[in-house]
Amino acid sequence: MTTAEERELYVELVLQCAESVPRGRVTTYGAIADVVGERLGRGGPRLVGTVMATHGAAVAWWRVVRADGSLPPSHDAEARQAYLEEGTPLRPGGSVDMARAFWQPRLGAQ
Repeated sequence: MTTAEERELYVELVLQCAESVPRGRVTTYGAIADVVGERLGRGGPRLVGTVMATHGAAVAWWRVVRADGSLPPSHDAEARQAYLEEGTPLRPGGSVDMARAFWQPRLGAQ
């Protein structure tokens, strides 16, 4: 990202992907990075994580997880409550059951 405008567009697209995840489903940082990367040609899962940590409070952030279905421990309790309320499939150990809950993000045409 070289300009403020490019950074702002990246943030907007990441949040658009996160907002599009339906209740009871999840996507991954990597899946969002792939979709946004197709559009902008840059970024990765860590950058998506940074965007979510910095700007994601207004979206359903718990629906964006690591590839193994977990969240950072600092968010675990709050996310678990949201998963239970939404009926998100969970594994016996408490992480999201990715085989049942994964949702592929998309971006609208622009």
